[in-house]
Amino acid sequence: MPLTVSRSPEVAAAQARGGAVVALESTLIAHGLPRPRNLEVARDVEEIVRRQGATPATIAVLDGTVHIGLTDVALERIAGEESLAKLGIRDLPVALATGGSGATTVASTALLAARAGIDVFATGGLGGVHRGGGYDESADLAALAATSILVVCAGVKSILDVAATLERLESLSVSVLGYRTDAFPGFYLTDSGHPLDWRIEEPAQAAAVFTARRALQPGAVVVAQPLPVGEQLDPLLHDRVLADALVAADADGIAGKAVTPYLLENLHRVTGGESLRANVRIIERNAELAARIAVALIDGAALDGAPIHAVPLDTARPAPS
Repeated sequence: MPLTVSRSPEVAAAQARGGAVVALESTLIAHGLPRPRNLEVARDVEEIVRRQGATPATIAVLDGTVHIGLTDVALERIAGEESLAKLGIRDLPVALATGGSGATTVASTALLAARAGIDVFATGGLGGVHRGGGYDESADLAALAATSILVVCAGVKSILDVAATLERLESLSVSVLGYRTDAFPGFYLTDSGHPLDWRIEEPAQAAAVFTARRALQPGAVVVAQPLPVGEQLDPLLHDRVLADALVAADADGIAGKAVTPYLLENLHRVTGGESLRANVRIIERNAELAARIAVALIDGAALDGAPIHAVPLDTARPAPS
């Protein structure tokens, strides 16, 4: 059966004129933020993209049809329908074949965006390798390895095994850039404690790296943008709440894909909304940067003499001049 795709009038017009478009995931709206705040944030984020000269394309599957860009009515449905499924790549064929509906994850949003000719995608944090050992990792990683797209994020969720996730991204040959940072962000935290090999300073540099990556082979470029120190969740509070939540999850028999939402709910509840505040700021900032990169990609903006440089990780591996 052919894939049924519906572009919103705004996205269709932008692509017809060769304008910049930014993909946005719908799972963040449907499952990542509390109601009714989720709808407010979704509308605000789309407007942030527009203010930077790009067109937002929130992606979802509704009644067996892939939607690239949502009308406000569809956005309300995504935000308000509590039974809406969470659709990873493995779930897409089932939803499409049966007329189902669902919100798309990082992996499925990246896939559908690339198939729709969209090069830039803004999200909050990537999935990754889960804590506790064993083979349990997000489908986001394999999807990024196979998909030509630039993803702006705040690193991976701090409830994950960040070191193992970075190792997997390296093994999968996913290009990772720090945006004005030498350290990989920890989602709620400015610095995860893990260094990065590459740093960029301007959106045009990210666009140039993606152009070069696409010319070489399929695969994603991840642009990791941290929260400013003054906007991050208090690190001591974060670490204490996470440690307590991990113990509680084990005691409650929480395992597999149920662990992440369990830990996040604990963070939201115990921090009195501070984690939600940080989460919203992450989404807003990443949408703004993604839109600027998308515009730079369309414009073919010059690098203005600002070199992309390596971050020296030790004395045996100096940065290139």
